[in-house]
Amino acid sequence: MNEALIRYFPCVDYAPCWQAMRDFTDARTPDSRDELWVLEHPPVFTLGQAGKPEHVLNAGDIPVVKTDRGGQVTYHGPGQTVIYLMLDIKRLGLGSRGMVSAIEDSIIAFLADQGIEAASRDDAPGVYVEGAKIASLGLRIRRGATYHGLAINRDMDLAPWQRINPCGHVGQPMTTLEAQGIHLPREDMEQQLVTVLAKRLGLTPRTAPAPDWYNGDNSIPTD
Repeated sequence: MNEALIRYFPCVDYAPCWQAMRDFTDARTPDSRDELWVLEHPPVFTLGQAGKPEHVLNAGDIPVVKTDRGGQVTYHGPGQTVIYLMLDIKRLGLGSRGMVSAIEDSIIAFLADQGIEAASRDDAPGVYVEGAKIASLGLRIRRGATYHGLAINRDMDLAPWQRINPCGHVGQPMTTLEAQGIHLPREDMEQQLVTVLAKRLGLTPRTAPAPDWYNGDNSIPTD
């Protein structure tokens, strides 16, 4: 199996993290190990490459960032775990569709372990519980490698989602692990999901420290 470095961050501002993902992807070689970055962001709306500004209904005091992932508009904030996947998909033997399916299937399997029945949708990437979206995903593939990744709602305030059309879908209901009766501590939840993801992708996870670009000054309280 391929070894992957797993880096856990308390909280990371969106812009420097995005730049670090691009720098990592540009610098990697066929011998570079894959990495997963597991973190939270301060409140931010992000517009994907095909994102339409009209899907941001009322940003208010939350910044909006135009980014280079796939998909429309989404929200990141405290109480949501983001996992960025820097993966050599050729080495893993996956195409873009296979990668999306692997991520969705991993989240569904993790939720099943918690006693929650979830499903994906052909018309809207992500994972849903009784029609409410609990996890979003958006990827960019460049030079045969992925970056960006997935976001799963743990116990976040859902009010900011009402300021957008989530992923371009008007009135899309959102939910959280907490609302579904799952009360895992953040660290436990993240480690469990990473374990399921790594197994599904054929990766051997190895925890690694935060990289040099991360100074840790933008941390926020976590549960």
